[in-house]
Amino acid sequence: MKILLFFVLLSAISLPGYTQVKDYQQEMLSLYKSINKYFYIDSLGYYKETAVPEKDGRPVSYLWPLCALLQANNEMETVMNTGSLLMPAFKIIQKYHTDLSPASAYASYAVPLGGGSRFYDDNQWIGITAMDVYKRTKDERWLLTGKEIYRFMMTGYDTVAGGGLYWQEGNKSSKNTCSNGPGIILAAQLYQATKEQSYLDTALLLFKWVNANLKSAAGLYYDNIKTATYAVDKKQYSYNTGAMLQAAVYLYECTNDKNYLQQATAIADSSVSFFLANNTFKDDYWFSAVLLRSYQHLLKYNKNTKYMLAFKNGVDEAINNNKNANGLMGKKHILNLVAQGGMLEMLARFAWLQQQHIF
Repeated sequence: MKILLFFVLLSAISLPGYTQVKDYQQEMLSLYKSINKYFYIDSLGYYKETAVPEKDGRPVSYLWPLCALLQANNEMETVMNTGSLLMPAFKIIQKYHTDLSPASAYASYAVPLGGGSRFYDDNQWIGITAMDVYKRTKDERWLLTGKEIYRFMMTGYDTVAGGGLYWQEGNKSSKNTCSNGPGIILAAQLYQATKEQSYLDTALLLFKWVNANLKSAAGLYYDNIKTATYAVDKKQYSYNTGAMLQAAVYLYECTNDKNYLQQATAIADSSVSFFLANNTFKDDYWFSAVLLRSYQHLLKYNKNTKYMLAFKNGVDEAINNNKNANGLMGKKHILNLVAQGGMLEMLARFAWLQQQHIF
């Protein structure tokens, strides 16, 4: 009987479509080690954008990949129950900080190396992570960071095209879902932390504007609207839909209005078949990680695991088929730091879910 059971199990493992349970925490630690080995420049104290020399000769990473790494490190701290991973990355990000008028914020490139433009979405991703850390640790420094970034993002608001936030400081050509979706999340997080009504008012205002101007008939979200012509760029990315989905969940938490939870579920239903078909990710790993954040948040209130299971299949497929000999993501070529950070965040989130015996 034991021999028969052994062969039954052995045959099951070889069945098409069967995947053994992943140790997501081990995968997470392995990728984290490889990222630091191949992307961190110890002599400069910065990360680089790619594991190969930059074509334009820039020696270090832009801000956006560090935003991805910061959020991933926060999720790792949650899994590991440690406080040693986040601050090293945040200290590097401080080298991008500027005190320029009209509000202090983070530049797109390291200030000691020349600096760069300031983007509202880059800053919002930092603010969102800061508020996640504040919720977890109650360390007031992170709340101050969230408030600082909120002040900066609101300098990008006006009533052109009916409202909404611009994407890039000083560039008033478009208003984008990628700067308004995370803006809603940050405002809602600040409302939850402070109970100041102005934050909730902002979140509600931006949510209404995005849905009026950038939501597709299928329930996904377009990229941007041009302020000169009101023409809509109809590209659809998983991070835009993910940000708006999570924004709806936050607004449900802030208002107890079940309409927002119903909207969140509808967005999830529309997104899963569009962005996660055939057990693969339609978009870059970091774009997908933002969608995963929203699914994980929604799981608190909607216990249907179909969204998370679809995501798990994509993560498992990536681990099985797109990890190279250096332990990084990208078999054909090493992917950039943004993508590595996105996969690191996804692995950390699934490691936490595995700890909770959800998967």
